[in-house]
Amino acid sequence: MFAVYAARQSTDDPLSALELGERPEPEVPEGWARVRLRAASLNHHDVWSLRGVGLPADRLPMILGCDGAGVDDEGNEVVIHAVVSSPGWSGDETEDPRRSLLSEVYQGTFADEVVVPRRNLVPKPASLSFEEAACLPTAWLTAYRMLFTKSGAQPGSTVLVQGAGGGVATALIALGSAAGYRVWATSRDVDKRARALDLGAEQVFEPGERLPERVDAVMETVGKATWAHSLRALRPGGTLVVSGATSGADPSADLNRVFFLQLSVVGSTMGTRDELERLVRFCESTGVRPLIDATMPLEQARDGFARMVSGDLFGKVVFTRP
Repeated sequence: MFAVYAARQSTDDPLSALELGERPEPEVPEGWARVRLRAASLNHHDVWSLRGVGLPADRLPMILGCDGAGVDDEGNEVVIHAVVSSPGWSGDETEDPRRSLLSEVYQGTFADEVVVPRRNLVPKPASLSFEEAACLPTAWLTAYRMLFTKSGAQPGSTVLVQGAGGGVATALIALGSAAGYRVWATSRDVDKRARALDLGAEQVFEPGERLPERVDAVMETVGKATWAHSLRALRPGGTLVVSGATSGADPSADLNRVFFLQLSVVGSTMGTRDELERLVRFCESTGVRPLIDATMPLEQARDGFARMVSGDLFGKVVFTRP
């Protein structure tokens, strides 16, 4: 079958580690299901895998891709939950110390077919296209959990989204505005700030810019470049929810501010199958849809990876299969 995979690793030139070509068709263990992919979306996780982060060399070659939507062997249209918990685990999958994501231990979704535990399948409603559904399991689920499970903010609260443009950030803006939050966003790019307003943000700012007032919660995915501003932006008792560090880790903790203002710093990663199911229903009932930056056949995946590496994105890149 045709697939896009990591054949090697390169910290400095991740695209040199990317290969497109034939890979063996997957076997289907008991309790697992085959899905014929119709669409799959790109995440920063895929680029980090090419750099060798979280993907040891002894697991190569590895088909990339966490997110996907397609049709199972029974003809059901499904969305794939990317978090694979260990056998026998019950409860929140993200708390399983032996959990993995597709494309870390098990082959990923950038292929004609993928095999996943049957419990990882969520029904896809007809109102969502395969391309839209394929954007939900990683970036949009991460945003859903940050906003609705972890932040403690209620509709009407003011939420700051750092770094508008990426998949998680655009999801936070769209989900937050649809749910009745007052969403503010930052970006160093004037065009991305304008597009964030179109997406539902109430106000937009340059990175580090002084805000009109302090906010109830900050959604942080950028890390080192925005961390100090995120802490300064919070009202006393506010919450900073962090799910990533695309600009690098090792932020200045500023512990004096954290304890004096009684701030909460909350980690968040991915989401559960139940949260994905609720996210799908939320999209269906509200009409909110993932913002897709570009759609292209899987055979053109190298172009999609290049867009992500360059940072020239606003929304998601989606790969399609016939």
